[in-house]
Amino acid sequence: MRETVQVLRGGRAHVYLVAEERADGSLLLAPAPVPGAPETAPDEEGRAEPAADGAAGILRVSDLTVAYGHRTAVDSISFEIRRGEIFGLLGPNGAGKTSTLSAIEGLVKPRSGTIRLDGIDPRRHPSRARARMGVQLQATSFQSELRITQIVRLYAGLYGVELSDAQIADGLRAIGLETEASKQFKQLSGGQQQRLSLYIAVVHDPALLLLDEPTAGLDPQSRRQLWGRIEHIRRGGGSILLTTHSMEEAQAVCDRVAIIDHGALLTLETPRELIAKHRDDPRVRAVAHGEVTLEDVFIGLTGSEIRD
Repeated sequence: MRETVQVLRGGRAHVYLVAEERADGSLLLAPAPVPGAPETAPDEEGRAEPAADGAAGILRVSDLTVAYGHRTAVDSISFEIRRGEIFGLLGPNGAGKTSTLSAIEGLVKPRSGTIRLDGIDPRRHPSRARARMGVQLQATSFQSELRITQIVRLYAGLYGVELSDAQIADGLRAIGLETEASKQFKQLSGGQQQRLSLYIAVVHDPALLLLDEPTAGLDPQSRRQLWGRIEHIRRGGGSILLTTHSMEEAQAVCDRVAIIDHGALLTLETPRELIAKHRDDPRVRAVAHGEVTLEDVFIGLTGSEIRD
């Protein structure tokens, strides 16, 4: 019988199977099956969907196409994010990353394809889907005059989460903002604002967290601190979809990465596998300076020209 662990999330104990133990000691977790439960789970209309192989996927994107008039921004891409995984979506400016995230969030209507977030179609059931996801944008602008505790209480209430003063204090202490609780949002530094934004994005214990370039513009200390928070969320059983222009960041925190360009999915592997797979590609060798890195692979596959 496979080993199981209990994880306390949102005040509830969740049982997970240990799908994999990584070299750094972290665990890839998958939900433990309920005794007597069927191998398939009904969707919101009662139809059964096959369970994913191995660690059940929290997000499935199949043949997704997003178009704006005659311009195709996302061209029939497919990928799956596993539970307890940090998944990186990489691409140059205009590659289709934001359109993909917008479709997952239910903000744009795809021309074709399907999206299932924890078995839910975000287009048909947007409220259910959004209740299962958290979103942190590259720049989050909360009401600048509100105090930190007011912002936390406001957004927790929007998600239907009631937090006591003690719970808010504990949450702010966990992200290093306990002494800033009475400050207005505009008084926080950029790194502090990003940490608060991340805390609010997960205040409702979402199944999937979407991070759109969360460390852009942060100093190295703030960036590493945010990496630690992301890893903490994953260790607690959360799943994360991350977009970033930092190949160092992708290699440091992502379990797997997908590279897209001109709306098409070019490749999808672990960072180490991507480097090994494309190490001898002439396009990659032409841009490499010494040992091949993930950035060399990225530039080799997507080109060296600057995108606006």
